[in-house]
Amino acid sequence: MQYTSHPGKRSTQNPVDYESSVYQKGLSYQRPPFTFKPLEWESLAAERMSADSKGYVLGSAGTGETANKNRAAFARWSIIPRRLVKTEGLPDLSVNVLGQKLPCPIACAPVGVQRIFNPDGEMAAAAAAAKENVPYIMSTASSTSIEDVAKASGDGVRWFQLYWPPNEKSDITISMLERAQKAGFSALFVTLDTYILGWRPSDMDNGYNPFLRSDQIGVAIGLTDPVFRDHFERKHGKSVDEDMGAAVAEWTHTVFPGLSHSFEDIKFLQQHWKGPIVLKGIQSVEDAKKCVEIGVQGIVVSNHGGRQSDGGVSSLGMLPRIVDAVGDKIDVLFDSGIRCGADIAKALALGAKMCLIGRPYIYGLALGGEEGVSHVLKSLLGDLELTLHLAGIRSSSPEHLNRSVLVKEDDLF
Repeated sequence: MQYTSHPGKRSTQNPVDYESSVYQKGLSYQRPPFTFKPLEWESLAAERMSADSKGYVLGSAGTGETANKNRAAFARWSIIPRRLVKTEGLPDLSVNVLGQKLPCPIACAPVGVQRIFNPDGEMAAAAAAAKENVPYIMSTASSTSIEDVAKASGDGVRWFQLYWPPNEKSDITISMLERAQKAGFSALFVTLDTYILGWRPSDMDNGYNPFLRSDQIGVAIGLTDPVFRDHFERKHGKSVDEDMGAAVAEWTHTVFPGLSHSFEDIKFLQQHWKGPIVLKGIQSVEDAKKCVEIGVQGIVVSNHGGRQSDGGVSSLGMLPRIVDAVGDKIDVLFDSGIRCGADIAKALALGAKMCLIGRPYIYGLALGGEEGVSHVLKSLLGDLELTLHLAGIRSSSPEHLNRSVLVKEDDLF
């Protein structure tokens, strides 16, 4: 499928209207093509995936303890509904984040290698996100070029995620940043916890690493980068296209170099990126304070959905501690473990300005391409809006959605 800009097709439908449209079609005995049960998206998507792609997206690091903690943490908080709260309409979901007012408090998290889930991959996901007015964060590990994803996104809000090459290859980093800025990506998300792939048993059982194969899955940005291509040809005496296997291996080692950068290195990115910079993977109060000191605009409290290291703390568990320390000085975003509207509400109430959605929209991609991603995004937003409305919460802003609406379930007994 060819994806081009479709600015006239942006959704103006309120998320709750999606529910109404389903019931209206039901009067003619029509059933929707996708389930609305969020915990069934995973199992249904898995039925359509190969063993390799299923292991990649469903799998977690080690025993899965970190991933399980992420999910369990949400049940430890409960929303206290209020009654007879007079409202003039449905809750306002708009949010001010990274210096911009956006219509909803969610974004599509950066997920790579999307063509292993659906042939249209990132193109379909970016187009769906733009249609639903949800920011799309493009992964460095995408299976589509920066320029093609921008074309599919059209006039949608799009942000770029960086897997950061080592300092001795800074010209390649600059090239990626320049390409992203030229293509209309307005914020930079720098992933801090994946300078080497974690211990992932599901992938190892399948002997599957999508970044080592002689195709563009996961390495499209590198294979289309003029600076990397020039480096490779000068080093090997042949073009990327003439030795794809070597080129793929070299690019993978470039973006997953095995060693971490330092906080001091962020100055380099600040010199070469004109918009907001967000550091993704923060899990400690100490690191959050350092992020404020070096002057970045945002952080994502995230443990990569439990995919990178085992035995770690839950992201939701750390969120309020980090918000208390720096939430008035920097935009705090959240990801890891969200599966439904109530999860989003709880993370926002604990101080997150925005939540990133990861695995769920990939399940939608596997189930139905662009339409499947749109379904997941609309479902999550509709669920969120009605969750707030039925709890007497007027908006998703901190004025109305904050810790006063939550209680720790254990404290009730």
